[in-house]
Amino acid sequence: MTVPSHPSRTSLEGLNRRGYRSSMNHHARILAAETFGTFVLMLGGPGVAILAGDRVGMVGVALGFGLSLMIMAAVIGPLSGCHINPAVTLAVLVTRRIGITHAALAWIGQVIGAVLGGAVVLGLASGRTGWQRGAFASNSWSGEYAGFWPMVLAEVAMTAILVTVVLVVSSRSFAPGIGGIVVGFTLTLVHLVSIPVDNTSVNPARSLGAALFADSSTHALQELWAFIVFPMVGALVGVVCFLMLDDRRLEDTALARVPGTVAVRNTLDRVADAAVEAVEDTVD
Repeated sequence: MTVPSHPSRTSLEGLNRRGYRSSMNHHARILAAETFGTFVLMLGGPGVAILAGDRVGMVGVALGFGLSLMIMAAVIGPLSGCHINPAVTLAVLVTRRIGITHAALAWIGQVIGAVLGGAVVLGLASGRTGWQRGAFASNSWSGEYAGFWPMVLAEVAMTAILVTVVLVVSSRSFAPGIGGIVVGFTLTLVHLVSIPVDNTSVNPARSLGAALFADSSTHALQELWAFIVFPMVGALVGVVCFLMLDDRRLEDTALARVPGTVAVRNTLDRVADAAVEAVEDTVD
């Protein structure tokens, strides 16, 4: 069989159409995967808290989030990367592992999945005698929780930990399934630490999906902005932490485009080198 050196116009048009269909199918799968994955996370996280929280307690709720992520990592990981979290998508975008189209589709799917998941949980809970909507497992820093600044610290630090683990795990070779287990247990740990602080967000989509269905008498919608902003800040901190653990350079990420970041990195490198030299001189 020989390949023509100059394909005909008809052949090129056929290739273009097939390539376009393939691209559209890929994009549709990303959107569908992130929608489905975030939907499941809403059922396994806030759903467990609302429907069974009094039975399983804080540990059970934390495991609900972690198990949801583990399961979805195996199911949709090959399709979309299983971000199911806008903060994770931001970190993966900044490290240039995906393009803006993938990120936009993932964010859209995450919002849709979170809203659908919240609606289904509401429908399930409404069938319980005497059930009150209340805060609907939304996030807050007021009332019984720890206050604004502890919330900020928790969301930035816990999201940074989660994002760092995701980036490290996805950059190394693990036995099949191990990466998803590691990330799932990380999400469980994050919830065990910060549920008492602000009911744990680390995921703007999860926060949106709960706040939209909370009772209007709560502060859920008024305080929602913080659980969108600070997890995204934590994602960028997580990228920096990842760069400290990995041999990838700042210039390999989109952070290098931010004015001043390269200069700050160079200054920190000089400080670190001086500290290492001081320690070595002391030991010698």
